[in-house]
Amino acid sequence: QVQLVESGGGLVQAGGSLRLSCAASGSIFSIKAMGWYRQAPGKQRELVATITSGGVTNYANSVKGRFTISRDDGKNTVYLQMNTLKTENTAVYYCRADSLLDGKYPNIYWGQGTQVTVSS
Repeated sequence: QVQLVESGGGLVQAGGSLRLSCAASGSIFSIKAMGWYRQAPGKQRELVATITSGGVTNYANSVKGRFTISRDDGKNTVYLQMNTLKTENTAVYYCRADSLLDGKYPNIYWGQGTQVTVSS
C-alpha cells in the first residue's frame, strides 16, 4: 500500500509560481513512477508531468518550460515547481504513484488532490 499526501496548492496571480509537494509513505520502494495530474471543472483528468524511479521525466506540451517535476528520495517526496502560471492552469492537482509490489503486482495510487487557482 502507498499513501500520498499533496500540499502546496493555493491562490496565485497569473505569472506567479507555486510548488506542490507529494509525500509518499507505505510501500515506498515498490513505486516505479510518480506524477502529477490535474482536473479542471468539466474537463478530463490529464497528465501534467511524470518522473520514473530512474529519473526520466515527461511533461505535457502545455507546461514544458514552465513546470518542473523533481523528487527527493530522502524525504520520499515529489515536487512540481510551477512557474509563469496561467489562468488555464487552474485545476485540482493530483499526485499519482505507479507501484509494482514484489515486481509482480501493479497498482496505481492517488492523493487527495490540492486546489490550484490562478487569478488574472
